[in-house]
Amino acid sequence: MKGDWLRWLWLLFWLVLCFAVAGLGARWSRPEIAGWYRRLRRPRFNPPDWIFGPVWTLLYFLMATAAWRFGEESDSRVRAAGLILFLVQLGLNLGWSWIFFKQHSLGWALAELCLLWAVIGATTLVFRSVQSGAARLMVPYLAWVSFAGVLNWAVWRLNR
Repeated sequence: MKGDWLRWLWLLFWLVLCFAVAGLGARWSRPEIAGWYRRLRRPRFNPPDWIFGPVWTLLYFLMATAAWRFGEESDSRVRAAGLILFLVQLGLNLGWSWIFFKQHSLGWALAELCLLWAVIGATTLVFRSVQSGAARLMVPYLAWVSFAGVLNWAVWRLNR
């Protein structure tokens, strides 16, 4: 019984951490959408602006749940490596918002996003080696970042 509340505290920790990153990224992004971002030439397949909020909310929830499930596994070097990778990808995720929206650096954002994609992939593989359920929760995030990479590339190409 005593361990149950600690399990839920860890879930709360991961949720707070992921949504803090989401909030900071949104704080950097939101003011730029109505001005700078709207003036960019965007590809036809660019989703409507309203879709990004709900999609990212779901993805941050899934990411937090994945980290929580993976973190519940027995202490090991693999577990430590997986959680470090998770934190690195979370930092890179936040970094992309800064580079793209605050710095207006489309090319550097694309390069950073490629690194983010690789670290998400590595995180997912490490998660899979220990906790397949946690890895499955990362797949929609990897898919969305793959799409975001194509979108970032198209926006960069159209606005060089």
